[in-house]
Amino acid sequence: MAHRKAGGSAKNLTDSKAKYLGTKLYAGETAKAGSIIIRQRGTKILPGENVGLGKDHTIWALKAGIVSFTEKRKGNFDGTTTRRKVVHVK
Repeated sequence: MAHRKAGGSAKNLTDSKAKYLGTKLYAGETAKAGSIIIRQRGTKILPGENVGLGKDHTIWALKAGIVSFTEKRKGNFDGTTTRRKVVHVK
């Protein structure tokens, strides 16, 4: 009875594709119209002037200009306030 024994199954050998999230243009850099400024999951950074928000929360420039970041106080549903970053193109 020369045969191979049953091999076990391998479960944790696959890896997901890289999503390449993060800031693509920093403060002081020039943005062309339509260029991506930030790729993110959720709205960690909020859109400001001359900036659009995609359905996957990507922030992109509506007009050409210089990228700048500010902070804004935002009220939460439980009554507390947090400071959130806002990106603008001016």
